[in-house]
Amino acid sequence: MARRRISPLRWKPPVLDDRGPTGRLRVGRRLPTGGRGPEDVVFDADGRVVCGIADGRIVRLDPVSGERTVLADTGGRPLGLHARADGSVLVCDHDKGLLEVRADGSVTTLVDTVDGVPLRFASNVVESTDRTIYFTASTSRWSLDDHLGDLFEHSCTGRLLRRDPDGTVTTLMSGLKFANGLVLAPDESYLLVAETTGYRVRRFLLAGPRAGEVETLVENLAGFPDNMFLGGDGLLWIGIAAPRNGLLDRLLPLPGLLRTLVWNLPEAVRPKAVPIAWVMAFDLDGRLVHDLRAADGSYGFVTSVAERDGTIVAGSLTEPDVAVLRLGTD
Repeated sequence: MARRRISPLRWKPPVLDDRGPTGRLRVGRRLPTGGRGPEDVVFDADGRVVCGIADGRIVRLDPVSGERTVLADTGGRPLGLHARADGSVLVCDHDKGLLEVRADGSVTTLVDTVDGVPLRFASNVVESTDRTIYFTASTSRWSLDDHLGDLFEHSCTGRLLRRDPDGTVTTLMSGLKFANGLVLAPDESYLLVAETTGYRVRRFLLAGPRAGEVETLVENLAGFPDNMFLGGDGLLWIGIAAPRNGLLDRLLPLPGLLRTLVWNLPEAVRPKAVPIAWVMAFDLDGRLVHDLRAADGSYGFVTSVAERDGTIVAGSLTEPDVAVLRLGTD
């Protein structure tokens, strides 16, 4: 089957400045999900881990006992999650849009179109105390199965969106470089948005005289930032899916024909993600606190990480389990 054509946009990425890890990522235990691909992991109000897996199920895991409970089945591919205090869960479903899973297991669609166009690749979600929901859509051109197409094309079609309590949906930011992880500040004065193919995290101001303005919190990351979580330790935890690719960085500023040629190479010889497990943590001023990596095959393709009361868990698009990580020395 012919590969879909790309329409490359030129972009000059910052020169890679990889200062290396601050420590080694260590997997202490694994929590089986009963499926595959816990792409996002979050903690609920009771300290249990909630994730969505590839077959559509939303699963809750006890991080101590490993006890597994199936909360619902979206019938699609759940990605980013937000666990509410009442036991319900907001779900960004790649196929279905923005969903609400209630405590009784029922699933309600909150947003499936934006401006009359079907919402696809809804990526991550948070909610404010007044029930305003913020969510990202990674790309309007590519699917999860073909997400590498967006990386090669650099489509810049990601969005940050808001759903008001009355159901009104507004686009707050467009033109994002694969919009992904999303975090709401503790005082709800701003949002943090990961731009995966921009190698950065942006701050969108929600309050004050500069409301609506955008700042950069962290830039020139050495890898692709994915889902994010604000830990109980006050740190912004980021899953890094893979290191940046040197060939791609060199091609991005050049005429798009070169990227098209590489994109059309047989899959066996196209650039691939380097197998690594990688998480980072920053304070809310953008200072690096943790850069933890492992290339020993103990876990891989980390797309999410979350912390609560010293327990750190990681999720992956490709692994069957949630990993419980260990900090400190052996």
